[in-house]
Amino acid sequence: MSDLVVIVYPTEAKAEEMRQKVISLQKEYLIEIGDAAIAVMHEGGKIKLNQLMNTTALGAVSGSFWGLLIGAIFLMPVFGAAIGAASGALGGALTDYGVNDGFMKELSTSLQPGNAALFLLIRKMTGDKVLEAIKGTGGVVLKTSLDHTREQALRDAISASPGAVEHPSTPGATATPTAGEAPSPVG
Repeated sequence: MSDLVVIVYPTEAKAEEMRQKVISLQKEYLIEIGDAAIAVMHEGGKIKLNQLMNTTALGAVSGSFWGLLIGAIFLMPVFGAAIGAASGALGGALTDYGVNDGFMKELSTSLQPGNAALFLLIRKMTGDKVLEAIKGTGGVVLKTSLDHTREQALRDAISASPGAVEHPSTPGATATPTAGEAPSPVG
């Protein structure tokens, strides 16, 4: 079962930076994502979706391969490839993998112009390591399908100030060292 997480950032660039960070965490096998899309609210209320996979192009490529193969069998490879690419592109355009486009657009109507929402469909993750990697990155959690405890841990991690050190004597309390000062252990 997958979990949905939607985090709002002040700019599309920041949302893209976070998507790339999540993709790098996937390369380290710390998280497995099913989809990572960005929705941006433009002036005038127009919402643009920036998806990880272009299903139309993917469909056209696979369709042209199968069309070429079938066309070769019937001695019409060019015609088969063209028909296969067209039908594959149509099938890809009608297929919606990952987070539903309509849901993303509907949820994004609450964004302010210029803001961007990062939609992550998470299949599985190593929670503590992922939370540590995204600590202090900013953003506001808009919606999740996580349980309350994990959602609060996510909210705390992304809103934590970078460089904050947890006090061993007070669970959950943080102290941020001033410039040029190393954190001192509490004895």
